[in-house]
Amino acid sequence: MSDTTTKATLEIENLRRTVADVLDVEEPELTDEADFVNDLGVDSLMALEVMVVLEKKYGVKLGEAELKEVTCLRKAYDLLDSKLRAA
Repeated sequence: MSDTTTKATLEIENLRRTVADVLDVEEPELTDEADFVNDLGVDSLMALEVMVVLEKKYGVKLGEAELKEVTCLRKAYDLLDSKLRAA
């Protein structure tokens, strides 16, 4: 499967599994509204790693300003959803 020809389908539970795996947290901890920094202790390097994984998995490019807006799973989902719809 090539990253350039196949994009993953965006589903909130799939996204939760992916982000939880990258952050090395249990899925139940990663609620839709759990703040990445305040609730989960995510630092800037971990946040960048999450975004790189999501860019590759979903075939989108995320800008620096957009990355700063992604503070929880719901916001990550909404951003990816809007990017995929625009593509």
